[in-house]
Amino acid sequence: MDNRRIGVFGWGIVAPKAPNIEAFARRLETSESWLDPFQGFGPSNFLTGVPEFDFNAYREWIDARFPPNRFSALSKKMGHPTKYAIGAFIQALGQNPGLEQRLKELGGKAQVIVGGGLHDLPTYYDESLAFSRVQRVWDRFWSAPQNNSAHEGYLASREAPSDDMPDDPEQVDLVSRDVAEDAWWHYWAARSPQLQEYLGDLREIEAMSIEGDVESGKSALLRRKRAAVTALQKKWNAPDPPWSGVSPNVLWNIGNTPASQISMMGHITGMCYAPFAACSTFGYSLKLGMDAIRTGQAELVVVGATDPPPHAMSVGTFYNARVLSADGEVSKPLTGLRGTHVSGGSIVWIIGDLEACKARGFEPIGMEPVAVGVSADADHIITPSVEGPTNAIDAAFADAKIDASQIVQWDLHATATPGDFLEVDTIRKSLGPATVITARKGTFGHGMGAGGGWELTAQYLSTASGRVAPTTLTPEELNKEIAQVHDNFVYQESIAAPNGYAGKLSMGVGGINACVISRTLDAEES
Repeated sequence: MDNRRIGVFGWGIVAPKAPNIEAFARRLETSESWLDPFQGFGPSNFLTGVPEFDFNAYREWIDARFPPNRFSALSKKMGHPTKYAIGAFIQALGQNPGLEQRLKELGGKAQVIVGGGLHDLPTYYDESLAFSRVQRVWDRFWSAPQNNSAHEGYLASREAPSDDMPDDPEQVDLVSRDVAEDAWWHYWAARSPQLQEYLGDLREIEAMSIEGDVESGKSALLRRKRAAVTALQKKWNAPDPPWSGVSPNVLWNIGNTPASQISMMGHITGMCYAPFAACSTFGYSLKLGMDAIRTGQAELVVVGATDPPPHAMSVGTFYNARVLSADGEVSKPLTGLRGTHVSGGSIVWIIGDLEACKARGFEPIGMEPVAVGVSADADHIITPSVEGPTNAIDAAFADAKIDASQIVQWDLHATATPGDFLEVDTIRKSLGPATVITARKGTFGHGMGAGGGWELTAQYLSTASGRVAPTTLTPEELNKEIAQVHDNFVYQESIAAPNGYAGKLSMGVGGINACVISRTLDAEES
């Protein structure tokens, strides 16, 4: 692996109250939180970061490049993480005209590495509910005595056909009635001779094969099967079977869909995949992209991470993992350590070989990513260790060929949980008291996969502007024990951006760590 330098040539963001990179940059200049009350449970005490996003903003771009039905298909089939990622990618093409064409020209020398932290929970949840409803109707139909001679016989004799027969729902309390009904209907549907007859007829229909020419025959076969199934349903007056009750959108929104859709939107034909490294996903994506460029596998790489909007499932699971604030107030990192806030959105960067891209007239933006150190704690699913993050930091320093004294600013993972103290204490074993430290999850909350990328982009924007953007923290709120370890934090006022190397640490669920070292664009290569 050679030491060729890396540049950032495009970036795009979807975040709470920030539908694009321009809005994100403007909002960074304030110390306000971007969080709002969560509506997913009805009234509750949770604050979350709901992305501000309108997919229609990208329709003109998509319509100019694809057939008229493409935008409609994307709107109907794609879940939020994929739409967010597409929007962020289109934004990222805008910083350097010509990037879009170059990504097409490069063939296998352009890659897409866009992962996530949480999968598309809203889509999975909605389709799970739809399936559950269809299954319930199906079981109820085939368990009914008029459609089930076995159940009819039981009602006449009251002799249980087996010892594992569930409780009759009429004999249980109302609180448990729906669960008992599901079990009762499912039990009897499985014993319906009439259902077995229906399934036998359906097997014959599904066994039909293509006849003659394949291309014309497949359409004819689909028509014959559809007509036969319709007749079968009419014969039995049966509801739709449960296997027809799950939308293909579950398949269209698996973990690699955002990456694959970006490859289609950009006509990018090189390697395309989706790393999932929890809160360290963006750091891992960046490292993989940098490695691809430095080994000569790629000249340009689209890297990023994307998450669904806050959902009852994500808010509930974070709360019951005891890492979520639930008192209706913004929980700021480094203060009361009451817990974090769930957010959703995306972050996409286009990185490239710095010298090769500059030779083509592309201008780098933000800062220069120099190294990414990664590690695993191999210890605990949620509580960070000292050794894991330290190993990632040391690896980043070694790859960047710098020592701790050269770091002038640092951004924490800091989730407003008790782990904040351990993180600051660990950092101070590597960094000196003069290092300026930021913690931004009180601003836009905790995007599981995208959050680290938001924080890194904030660091890059701040440094490029010459001012480190304010945070939500005030000196009076700083946790007293943390203050004894380090007190050089950025508060609610911006400060002059120090010139030099900057670090950004992310620590993911499962003990997955990523440390990114960057430097100002005008810094000389060491």
